[in-house]
Formats: sequence, C-alpha cells, structure tokens
Amino acid sequence: MHIDVSKMITSLNQRIAKLTARNRSGRPFRRFLSSLAALGAVSLNSSGCAEADNDGYDAELKGGREEERTFSKESALLLESIKEKGVRNEKVLRALASVPRHRFVDESFKQNSYDDNPLPIGQGQTISQPFIVAYMTDALNLQGDERVLEIGTGSGYQAAVLSRLVKDVYSIEIIPELAARAKTALTACGIDNVHQKVGDGYKGWSEEAPFDAVIVTAAPPTIPDKLIEQLKIGGILVVPVGENGEVQWLLKLVKNADGSVSKQTLIPVRFVPMIPAASDRK
Repeated sequence: MHIDVSKMITSLNQRIAKLTARNRSGRPFRRFLSSLAALGAVSLNSSGCAEADNDGYDAELKGGREEERTFSKESALLLESIKEKGVRNEKVLRALASVPRHRFVDESFKQNSYDDNPLPIGQGQTISQPFIVAYMTDALNLQGDERVLEIGTGSGYQAAVLSRLVKDVYSIEIIPELAARAKTALTACGIDNVHQKVGDGYKGWSEEAPFDAVIVTAAPPTIPDKLIEQLKIGGILVVPVGENGEVQWLLKLVKNADGSVSKQTLIPVRFVPMIPAASDRK
C-alpha cells in the first residue's frame, strides 16, 4: 500500500493553519506547533527547511507561504524542462523535487533559483545547473545503499540531492567559508547523512574509503589517481575533465576487477576548475 506522505503533511498543515488563525495570540499553541515541527510531525513550510522564529511570526509565515508557492510552481516547470532534456529517472527527479534549491542559492540570486543555469555562490564558485546535477546523479546508477564521495561541496545542493538517494554522502570542500555555509543549509533542511570535510579533493577521503561511487563537481585537468584508488570494484566515478577555458568533457568511469577502469565520454560541459591545496599549486 502506497501512502502519500506529502499529501498527509499538506492536509495537516492546512488544519494547523486554521487553528493558528483562531489562536493568533496563543503562544502556548505556537509552542505546541513548534514542538511538533521539531519532532518532524509537521512542516512549517513546503521546502522542508527550518525558518527563523521572530516577533513578526504571522507576517513572515504568510510571506513564506507565498514565496514557497511561487518556488513550487517554478520547481515543477524546471523538472519538466529537465525531463525534456533527457533525464527521466523518476528517483532522481523526485530527489530534485524534494530539495529546495532556493535554500542553497545566494540571497541576491534567489529569484533565479529555478532557472536551469549555474549561479554564483561567492569565492569564484557556482551552484551547478540543475540539469547537470540531475544528469550526473543519474549517471551514478544509484540503488539506495551506497556510500558516495563528493568532491566540491560548494553550496551543498548536489550533496542534498544525493542524500535523498543513498545511505551516506562524504563531501569535501577546499574553501572553508563555502563548507560552513553548506553545512548551515544542509542542517536547516534536516539532512543528517552528509558528512563534511574541509580539505584537498585531489587526495580524496582515504579514512572513509572505499566508496561505491565518486562524483566531482569541479573540473581537474586530468583524472586524480587517488579518486580511482578509493573507488570500490564495480564502482562509478563521474567527473568533468579539462583545462579551465577549454572544452571539458563529462566522463563516466567504472572500476574493473583488475583495478583498471572502463571509460565512457558523456557530454561537453563547463565547470569551474578543481582547486588543489595551496602547497600543490604551481
């Protein structure tokens, strides 16, 4: 029997909203509502992410609902666009639909959250185009019980999508400020199976290896050997490769039993360059 949890939550939220309207000055009721939200019994907004509590509770809640409705419509249009471009894996599309991209976008670009484009997130980095996030995720052939290594946490959006599909995500970011912002966004969305580390992605995460899959969200000039070493036999590595400013190609590698890899060239892409540790830069 299939139970549509999202419809149940929506119905519950509507009933709670009516009760709130009758008890606008009733702080005990609000504390009760907050306790339900803390337990995961209700959602105070459709994004699944926490909102700050302040004295303008009613106005903020109303504005938040209107904003979420707008973003919900834009998200639906985006998903249709991604399907038209060739990604039709329902599990991947559901994962994208469940992650509010506007929670991972810089405030100044929030109105563009559901455009199918990369957007700046500061520090010379970007949040990837949603189609590319979906395409790369689909290429990993995820089944649900994997441990995935992500190189380049960035905004945290790709990690959030992966978190809906796998057991654990291990994500490395070389820029501390981005890692901290991503952690805040992931925590606000209640995501607890993304494990973060500030470090050099070229070296991977040997303490947690081997991984069922590896995804790289920035372009190295060549495939880092350490990432292949830390991949399980039969595991998949998806990585954009190429020099900055030149043609880059998205590659899919599968590790064979003898340690060699089978390589498939997917599509041309454009990513920011993968940054090595300062001590390794020329």
